[in-house]
Amino acid sequence: MITVSITVTGIVQGVFFRKFTQQTAERLHLNGFVRNNADGSVYIEAQGNAENIEAFKTWCKKGPDAARVETIIIHEITPGNYSGFEIRRTQ
Repeated sequence: MITVSITVTGIVQGVFFRKFTQQTAERLHLNGFVRNNADGSVYIEAQGNAENIEAFKTWCKKGPDAARVETIIIHEITPGNYSGFEIRRTQ
């Protein structure tokens, strides 16, 4: 089981990035959350098996069609206690 934090910058708010992130995570059987940050970036924590995390990271580098991802920062983090994959409020 791997847990990662992912910060995505670019045109990633107002393009349904969080909703598509949730759908992709659920399709890949990942747990965690996604939220918008006040600075215009999107923050994600995702937990799952290595193969699905790799597929998820690849998706995050592009995002949904309307998004324009500029940078993506990924860190492996301490596992969290997640149940499903949720969209959280902006911080």
